[in-house]
Amino acid sequence: MDMSSIVLFGPPGAGKGTQAARIMEATGLPQVSTGDMLRAAVKANTATGIEAKGYMDAGNLVPDEVIINLIKDRILEDDAVNGVMFDGFPRTIPQAEALSQITEVTHVIAIEVPDEKIVGRICGRYSCAGCGMVYHDTFNPVSSSGCDCGNWQEKRRADDNAETVQSRLDTYHQQTSPLADWYLEKGIFHPIDGDRAIDEITGDILVALE
Repeated sequence: MDMSSIVLFGPPGAGKGTQAARIMEATGLPQVSTGDMLRAAVKANTATGIEAKGYMDAGNLVPDEVIINLIKDRILEDDAVNGVMFDGFPRTIPQAEALSQITEVTHVIAIEVPDEKIVGRICGRYSCAGCGMVYHDTFNPVSSSGCDCGNWQEKRRADDNAETVQSRLDTYHQQTSPLADWYLEKGIFHPIDGDRAIDEITGDILVALE
């Protein structure tokens, strides 16, 4: 295989989006999210998109085979000539095995943050409904005069509560623990302490990618 790719893991609230942008800037690799690909394929009415839509409309999970077909198409695009960065995929060992047949994964980056810190980060989040600016009770509270946009309306997600967040974290750990061991055996798994300053996290990720 003449192509190499990166897999990026991280629980919700770990700051994965920020680090993904920095990895893309440093490597030039495009970010590939299966959710984004599914939505794009359905919108474009491609053969795979039509097939996926059938499963989604029926309330079923899209089978691995369909996801892999989407990825096969994606990695043939011009911007993926040197590989891609997979965001949140694979989620299971069979998916990882199937992925290894179509692209060589050379680095698996896992941003790790303790569950209690994740719960605190997510449960304190809120935004301005007027402009979308995100705030946090502890780390970035809105000023006493409200949002700079001048149309301050507080908005909090109903699922940003401790019970729901912990449930999402439990699912994440159940999925990724076997994968971490699988990639660890291959010598390409890099756990990164995500409970630090953003620049420090980026620095360790870039060292791992060298």
